[in-house]
Amino acid sequence: MERLSAGDPRSIGGFRLLGTLGEGGMGRVYLARSKRGRTVAVKVVKGELARQPDFRRRFAQEITAARRVGEAWTAPVLEADTEAETPWVATGYIAGPSLAQVVDEQYGPLPAKSVSALASGLVRALRDIHNAGLVHRDLKPSNILITIDGPRVIDFGIARALDSAVQSAGGLTSTGALVGSPGFMSPEQVRGQQVTPASDIFCLGAVLAYAATGRMPFGTADSGVHALLFRIASEEPDLTGLSGELHDMVAACLTKDAAHRPSLEELAKRTEDELAGAWLPGEVLAQLGRHAVQLLDSEDPDTETGAIPVADAAAGTTAAPASSHTPPAPSSAVPAPQGVYGPSTPPPGAYGPPASAPYHPQPQPPHWQQQPGPGAFQQNNGVPAAGPGTPPPPGPGQRRAVSPRKLGNAVTVFLGLSVVSDVIGMFVNSMVSAALEDDGRFEGGSGSLEGVDGFVALKSASVTLEVFDAFVVIPLIVLWTMWFWRARVNAEIFAPGRVRYAAGTAAAAWFLPVANLFIPKQVLNDVWAASNQTPQWYGQGPGPAPRRALVQWWWLLWLCCLFAGVAASYDSWYNMGDLDGAQNILGLVLLAEFVSVPAAVLAIILVNRLTALQDRRISGRL
Repeated sequence: MERLSAGDPRSIGGFRLLGTLGEGGMGRVYLARSKRGRTVAVKVVKGELARQPDFRRRFAQEITAARRVGEAWTAPVLEADTEAETPWVATGYIAGPSLAQVVDEQYGPLPAKSVSALASGLVRALRDIHNAGLVHRDLKPSNILITIDGPRVIDFGIARALDSAVQSAGGLTSTGALVGSPGFMSPEQVRGQQVTPASDIFCLGAVLAYAATGRMPFGTADSGVHALLFRIASEEPDLTGLSGELHDMVAACLTKDAAHRPSLEELAKRTEDELAGAWLPGEVLAQLGRHAVQLLDSEDPDTETGAIPVADAAAGTTAAPASSHTPPAPSSAVPAPQGVYGPSTPPPGAYGPPASAPYHPQPQPPHWQQQPGPGAFQQNNGVPAAGPGTPPPPGPGQRRAVSPRKLGNAVTVFLGLSVVSDVIGMFVNSMVSAALEDDGRFEGGSGSLEGVDGFVALKSASVTLEVFDAFVVIPLIVLWTMWFWRARVNAEIFAPGRVRYAAGTAAAAWFLPVANLFIPKQVLNDVWAASNQTPQWYGQGPGPAPRRALVQWWWLLWLCCLFAGVAASYDSWYNMGDLDGAQNILGLVLLAEFVSVPAAVLAIILVNRLTALQDRRISGRL
């Protein structure tokens, strides 16, 4: 940790800054303490990124998604302000080195037992990340922190925010802004294809091979980055030094075809009990203990007097207090790492650990704790989560997922009443049609309606039915809109950034003459997928995407019902001037009622199915 410079703030968002941990592609990272004394890492976005609206939007979406990742194996997001002039995020901090530092500087290649335990912890971390709808995309040794209890994965989900900023700049990247590290990229990333959860499996294999051998499985970038990327995409990995079950597992993870890589469930079975007991060599455990003592010795700088931590006082320097909570651009540049967010410890060239013997240190930043790690923050503010898919309590300004069950039940009741109304209507209108047809035989279809036998009784039945329809349809429209809006809001909480159109636009589209023919269907597709959320919910990775046959059939019947209803609603049969006109109206009404019955039945099934899916997502049972 380096001392705060004169240009650094002394507090951000209520967190007292202790020092600077480093600088990366997205900004500067500070070690800080909360008002209650918890040690955290505060990451502050660079000014040039903060000025890009698209980056801010993606940054906010990824922070929302990252809050849902469990705290057991990853660094939890504690607090963030994405609307500040300079956005920032505070994450949990762990007193432990990165895997790159353990292998490069402290110990060398880890024994097979430690690598198997490492695999067990990383599989659990990736499972939490994928269950939150995220793909890490930059799993590498410098993004893995080593603790006594197991590994911790950091910098998940934020990659996409920086990737969006890079694309909006025309594809030009600044120092440290590349997404992914060539030594630990998947073939899909190399080819520029869509990144899926299976991509993280490939990166996991590369990390395990590096941890066991001290070298990257596809070599270094000494011969050029393009040559390294070509080897990743087209050549087999060098797994010399691996044997037995560990060799087989790593080789399976490094399969070129994403569809043939093992799933996290399969890997979890292979490594189920590997993390029990002491999993690290004694030298690494001793270093962890020394660093924990150093962290306890850190003191808060005095913002009133401008004093600096005790560690800096010996140098006779004094840090000037800052009056603003918003940090200006750093006055001096710390070597930027390869990656997407926060500091890391790559060797020269910024493409991950060197291929040479790892116990021969390369020039590195002075402090070996480069990245914030997870701490003791409990998901849901200390309340145990119901499951890996349970959304956490919302942060400031965020909505909480609310069950649409009450609205869904009300919609179901009125849909059932509409079915009853349509069935009765078909019976009544069939009787009216038969009566008109009998009279039409003698009048040639042009006679007066008042001369039809039972005209008054038939008209009274039709008017009563129309009044009943109005009492059913109007509340149904209101309740359906409210239920649809609630389901759309929940879907955004389940899968931030993956649902098209804003919630208000989605609800209003039902009432727009043209938009209601396609926008509600697009939104419903997204809501259905988000409510079915699994690592493959968006059609990526092994396994099928959620089936939408129910949605498709209901939508087809809804369109038929819409067009038939519009055609039949221009007037009532008893207002026609002759029998032929009345018969034509009745034919359209009977067609509309005939289509409305199955459409309403499918709508009932759809509402209850989607409501149940969202309830399961909220309770964490999906």
